[in-house]
Amino acid sequence: MRSLWCERAMVDTGGIADAVRIGIDAGGSVVSAVPGTEPQDGDEVLPGVAVPAAANAHSHAFHRALRGRTHDRGGTFWTWRETMYRAAGALTPELYEELATAVYAEMVTVGFTSVAEFHYVHHRPDGSPYGQGTDGADPHAMELALARAAVQAGIRLTLLDTCYLAGGFGTPLDDVQRRFSDGTAVHWLERLASLRTTIGALYAPQQVSVGAAIHSVRAVPAGELAVIARHLPDELPLHVHLSEQHAENEECLRATGRTPTGLLQHHGLVTDRLSAVHATHVTDEDIGLLAHAGAVVVLCPTTEADLADGLGPAGDFRSAGVDLALGTDQHAVVDPWLEMRALEHGERLRTGSRGHFDPHALHGIASLGGSRAQNRAGPGFGAGQVADYMVVDARSTRTAGSAADQLAYSATGQDVTGVVVGGVVMARDGVHATLGDPGELVAAAIARLDAETYPREHH
Repeated sequence: MRSLWCERAMVDTGGIADAVRIGIDAGGSVVSAVPGTEPQDGDEVLPGVAVPAAANAHSHAFHRALRGRTHDRGGTFWTWRETMYRAAGALTPELYEELATAVYAEMVTVGFTSVAEFHYVHHRPDGSPYGQGTDGADPHAMELALARAAVQAGIRLTLLDTCYLAGGFGTPLDDVQRRFSDGTAVHWLERLASLRTTIGALYAPQQVSVGAAIHSVRAVPAGELAVIARHLPDELPLHVHLSEQHAENEECLRATGRTPTGLLQHHGLVTDRLSAVHATHVTDEDIGLLAHAGAVVVLCPTTEADLADGLGPAGDFRSAGVDLALGTDQHAVVDPWLEMRALEHGERLRTGSRGHFDPHALHGIASLGGSRAQNRAGPGFGAGQVADYMVVDARSTRTAGSAADQLAYSATGQDVTGVVVGGVVMARDGVHATLGDPGELVAAAIARLDAETYPREHH
């Protein structure tokens, strides 16, 4: 058994205890957490305030290559998407492993210890599967690249293998989208089953697990939704981009007579294993359907702001009893503290009042909500909980003077002094324990991706 000693820790419903010594078993779960104790020889000492680590419930790792590079000409979500597709077209398994390793290391250093990767870049750029031909590639080359990246970074990965079959309602795939598609839901389900077998043979589930995703109702025709509803294994978490844009809602209504939530409900896909990502433009009826089913809603406040998606009804979801989670999506920001704060700030802007989500609620959304969306045990200080923590400096330029139980409203990822995964310290002061400075890793990976994406500019 290993032990951590925390100068201070959020050990119960928002309360902060001093001098907490935590015993952790070989599996990385808490055995005991005793306040008011002195550290002992061999303890890992963590100065600052320890809180449960954050669980990133929505990620597209390769989108990190677009940060700070899409703001010079305005535009919309749809024009941003064209730039994103160009980057997607340049990815190889080797490039994706390098970039994802850097992105996951960045996540770890600021306090994320698990991530749900919404993954749809499955095949070669021409749409042909990996594993065909004589190059020796594994059929799951892209998926295994992400798994290796997560293991290198020490982050728990839920690999959400995504079904993507159409370019829109009644619209075929374009050239870039071909590599996303398996052709039919049946073929996707077959590849998903093979992927689960492959990942299960290589990794423990607490390290890498496989879930499922429907990209969106515009990318999976209604008949294929019915196939997925009938045949997707019950134990898998299921995620979907839902009502992120007004245009998606309008097109869905024209094509099917239903809202995206209503269409999923019609096919039996709105259940307690569903995580609806964004849900920015849902109706009151949609909220009721999601609440009644016990679904999770994954909000990505900094991405929704960056892409001008709009302010989702976070308070309405909470009032209806919907569990919330947070994701970084396109990684315009990778910082759980800023996502927490943006959630409350969005509600203040939407309603004109303060105090919708207190600090304890925000930590619960960031840690337990995101863990539930991944079908993972949540972090905490109680016996049997996962020993995943982020430790923040309460005396930094940003946090000095803050009440220890209100750091969610003053801290940022820059203030994280330690990150623990399963009782093992994986980062200190912004530096990854084994990979070093994530900024250097990201810069190198993006430079190589740029050389593939924009070859003329590099020759």
